Amino acid sequence: MDTFSTQGLVLQAQKKLLSKVASKALAGVFLDETGSAVLDELYRATKEFTRSRREAQKLVKNLVKVLLKLGVLLRAGQLGGEELALLRRLRRKTHSLAMTVVSFQQVDFTFDRRVLAAALLECRDLLHQAVGPHLTAKSHGRISHVFGRLADGDFLAALYGPAEPYRSHLRGICEGVCKMLEEGSI
Repeated sequence: MDTFSTQGLVLQAQKKLLSKVASKALAGVFLDETGSAVLDELYRATKEFTRSRREAQKLVKNLVKVLLKLGVLLRAGQLGGEELALLRRLRRKTHSLAMTVVSFQQVDFTFDRRVLAAALLECRDLLHQAVGPHLTAKSHGRISHVFGRLADGDFLAALYGPAEPYRSHLRGICEGVCKMLEEGSI
């Protein structure tokens, strides 16, 4: 039986192309100004924490690639009912996580790294399940990298700590997240 499919070939080419050209500039085409500003602050906070421009770029690039590939899968109608249900759960969890991130920043002495880390890892697991066989092992590795970095307890403690420049980065992230919550984009 011949399993060749032009649609499958086009989808594979789109995902491959996105993985090659994913960058902050391309993200600007798909993200609004607020989303780009949040990614910029996340980049700066990661760069400060890791002391590595390369690691910070890798984090943002991997995040953009995953988001773009997810968008391609959704647009192409490649996800089934159960996978779409998982994405709906992920969206609700992400919304709740965003509100928690902002709340921890706005209300002194409420930050709990375990709560944030657990929520981020739950989002990671839901995303892995939702995209399952539709993405390569390399893309699943990108998902793990992004969420692993964001859920790192030491990173979260630094980000929510009193020291600059983390305090400013967190303020910028939370301002953007608040705006995205208000607009309903999270």
